[in-house]
Parts: sequence; structure tokens; C-alpha cells
Amino acid sequence: MVVGMEVVDVTDTAEMTGELAQSYDVAVVGGGAAGLNGALMLARSRRSVAVIDAGAPRNAPADGVHGLLGREGMPPGELLARGRAEVRGYGGHVVTGEVTGASRDTEHAADDGGGGEGGEGGEGSPGFTVALADGRSVRARRLLVTTGLVDELPAVAGLRERWGRDVVHCPYCHGWEVRDQAIGVLATGPMALHQTLLFRQLSDDVTYFAHTTETPAGEDAEQLDALGVRVVTGPVAGLEVAGDRLAGVRLADGTVVPRQALAVATRMVARGGFLAGLGLTPVPHPSGMGEHVPADATGRTDVPGVWAAGNVADMTAQVGAAAAAGAMAGAQINADLAAEDARRAVAARRVRV
Repeated sequence: MVVGMEVVDVTDTAEMTGELAQSYDVAVVGGGAAGLNGALMLARSRRSVAVIDAGAPRNAPADGVHGLLGREGMPPGELLARGRAEVRGYGGHVVTGEVTGASRDTEHAADDGGGGEGGEGGEGSPGFTVALADGRSVRARRLLVTTGLVDELPAVAGLRERWGRDVVHCPYCHGWEVRDQAIGVLATGPMALHQTLLFRQLSDDVTYFAHTTETPAGEDAEQLDALGVRVVTGPVAGLEVAGDRLAGVRLADGTVVPRQALAVATRMVARGGFLAGLGLTPVPHPSGMGEHVPADATGRTDVPGVWAAGNVADMTAQVGAAAAAGAMAGAQINADLAAEDARRAVAARRVRV
């Protein structure tokens, strides 16, 4: 079962269907916190920038953004609506569109970046063409990938319907809201024990459902026992719901364990399939939690001219961290373009002389 998400409010979609120019200094693929903050940095540096967003928000089920100083509890859509307005306020374009592919654009490498200041173009530019599902395309000197990820949920009846409500995954995103409740942790992988310890901080009533994983043993079992965490073995078949509230977890043998909230560690997979034409594809994360697009601390990927920020590169980043990564990547891209512009200016001057 797959649940999609990365941050966008569908209420002002009409405002996002603006026309794309032929070319830009930077195309930002993904309109979440990372993409918009990267675009903001670039637009404020007088770069021509287009944010292309597919409108498939990862955090759509969430009531509010948490752990973000100054914006605690703000609805995700409101946060992103403000971000879009800020980017547009500096001349950036924010449009709706699904990117289906990206390729090198050596033919137009000398274009001027859509008229952005400093977008001199010229030989040596990586140059990219970004293709959209509706047939449109746009050229850019650099790409910033902020498409986020999708959460793959285990095949347990009822999980998807309760996702983001009383079925949660992150103690920092949702933990306060389920504090002191009867919490269950559905073991799905190597991070289940760690997840249990974090939710145990929030409630004295925590049950660990081994589900299809091995039952904790040795030191792990000793820790759970010392913390008063009950361990339930056997596969989980589904959820019991009463009055639109989670009431319990139903095992395959029919036993129902009363629970008010259930924590599930999803398998997280970066939305990066459209990058295959550039030789850049998501790879398994060392933690075993899913797949990501590798990037360094500045967002730079192994493909020249392509940066990645937010959940597409850092699967555990919350909104604040994703926005910060986008800002870093935006600044690095601007610096990279500035250096290229200077080299081209020198080359052009030498030709004139």
C-alpha cells in the first residue's frame, strides 16, 4: 500500500497554472518546503526560477506542521500557500505540472536562462530539458530536485484510511497529539524498537506488535520489559474502528488488542524516477528504511548541475530541515551559476580583445 505526500495545498490550484517560459536559470521540481525555500533564495538573487509541482502532498492528512519554530501547528497548506506567494513576490514562477523526465540539453546550452540576471548561458553549461506529462517542456541551466517521497504502508486492512490521524509514524510530528493514549507500535523493520522507545516517552501504555518480524530477544526484550512495554506476537490482520476513532488492533487469530493510536514505520521511497535519463536513480538507504537520491551536505548530487534537497535526499527530514536544505541548495546553485557567469564573461572579453 502506498501513500503519497510532500506539501502542497490544492485550494489555490488555479493560481498555479501559469504559463512556463521557455527557459530559466533553475528549474525546481517539487513545490514543498525544500523546493519553495530553494526557489526563494534563487529568486532573491535575481535568478529566473520555475517551481513545477505535481500537487501530490506527502503530509496532506496532517492537521498541522509541528516542530517548526514560529509556525507550530500551522496547516501544511497554509504554510505552502505563503511560501508560493513569497516566491512569486520576487518574480519566481510556481506552476502545476507533473515532471516525467529530464535530459541533457546541449543544443541550447548557450541560452540566456530565461532572461534572469546573471543567466548568461554559453558553452560549458550543463543545460537540461524538463518534460511534463501534459506535453510542455522547459529548459534550465540547473535543476533542483525536491520531489519528496512516498510512504509504503504494510498490507494491513485499515492502515491507509487512518494514516495521519491515529495511525502515525513520527513521534516528533504526531507524538504530542497522542500522548498518554494507549499506543501500539507495528513492527515493520529495523527501526521498530527505536520507534517504540520514542513513543514510550510519550505514554506509559505502549504495546509492541511483532507482526511478521522476529520477536525481540536478548537485550531488546529486556529493555521493553523494563519499560513496561507489552510484546504481542503473531501477524496483525487489521484495525478496529469505532465512531471514526481507532479502537484496537486485530490479530490474524481474531484477538483484538485495544489501542487508541498506532505507530507504523513506513518504507520510504524517493520520487526520483524521472531522473533516470540523467543516470540518477534512487538507491537503497544505508538504514534499510527505503530509497533516496544521494546528495552531499550542500545538496549536490553525482550528476553535474543537479541538486537534491528535502525528503527526496534526506528521508527523515521534517519541514524545517527540508526548508533549510532547500535554502542551502538554492544558495549553492546561485554560487555555481555566478562562478560560471564570471568564467563566461572573461571568455567573452578575451574574444573581443
